[in-house]
Amino acid sequence: MLGRRDKGSRYEQIAADWLRSRGLGLIERNYRCRRGEIDLILLEGDCICFVEVKYRASRAFGGARYSIPRAKQQKLLLAAEHYLGHHPQHRNRPQRIDALLLQQNGKELDIEWIRNAVGADGF
Repeated sequence: MLGRRDKGSRYEQIAADWLRSRGLGLIERNYRCRRGEIDLILLEGDCICFVEVKYRASRAFGGARYSIPRAKQQKLLLAAEHYLGHHPQHRNRPQRIDALLLQQNGKELDIEWIRNAVGADGF
């Protein structure tokens, strides 16, 4: 049985592979700073995308869609700001914070990509 950290790494890898198959380029995984953490940082064209990955095994309590509370959204914003402050080559790029939601549906894994998730409807 996988531990929580191992399970998180497994689903982050699935998410990174899924996004790369859609043309995004991976810059960094698990960016950490005192302000928070960003699971994936990628480029889509000229846009830098900060991606929060969430996996849920069931739809109980709203499933993955409802697992990014406002406090987490604030930490994502602060961590993205920190990243940009320390990586000047990306400061002038368009940027957004996305959510990639992985939801178990029987033996299938449903994937929902929400661009501009922070501040979007439903969050």
